[in-house]
Amino acid sequence: MLKQKGLSTLGGRKVWFDPDVLRLNYDEEGLYLGEFLGSDKILVVNRDGDFYTCNFDLSNHFEPDFVRIEKYDEGKIWSAALFDADQGYAYLKRFTFDATDKAANFLGDNPDSKLFLLTDVVYPRVEAIFGGGDDFREPLEIDVEEFIGVKSFKAKGKRISNYEVKEVKELEPTRFPEPEEDENDKPSKVEIEAEEPLNINDTDLLDEITGQMSLFDD
Repeated sequence: MLKQKGLSTLGGRKVWFDPDVLRLNYDEEGLYLGEFLGSDKILVVNRDGDFYTCNFDLSNHFEPDFVRIEKYDEGKIWSAALFDADQGYAYLKRFTFDATDKAANFLGDNPDSKLFLLTDVVYPRVEAIFGGGDDFREPLEIDVEEFIGVKSFKAKGKRISNYEVKEVKELEPTRFPEPEEDENDKPSKVEIEAEEPLNINDTDLLDEITGQMSLFDD
């Protein structure tokens, strides 16, 4: 029997995204998104802060202003640096994306808010560069994981500075998550509690352990 394109031996569907035509495919063209089962979703994040999840049907079409298209992972923590137009300051926030068929926005309702950067690095570091009347100030380096905790994507976040921030750049991380240990590589561990030494003259106990019947009757 011929193997269908994109199908794995485990029954999943391997999916690619072609940024040239902004469509999904099973033909290994473009960016590999992963292996999908029936209930799996794709996360789409656009530059204006809109995001949504969708299925992996080939009929889906995506807008060119996306910043991320990938297999949805509900537990993945994201970090965003943004300019909040309502407050007039730059903010940092950490959050997870909700699964939603209807577009939501993690920048807020003001269309003048803008995204500096979005990253899924576990321990991200960023550099805030000041502008305007504060452009003489030295850039500010921030360990994002230590700066703010994980909240809802709707949360405002934490203000980077009271000074004017012109740009936020991502720096190379200096901390990394511990590699996950493969269960198959873990050594077997058997713990046996200490017991009282056996009395070899105690035939009843020996019979119980060996499961053998005594040859002698009392």
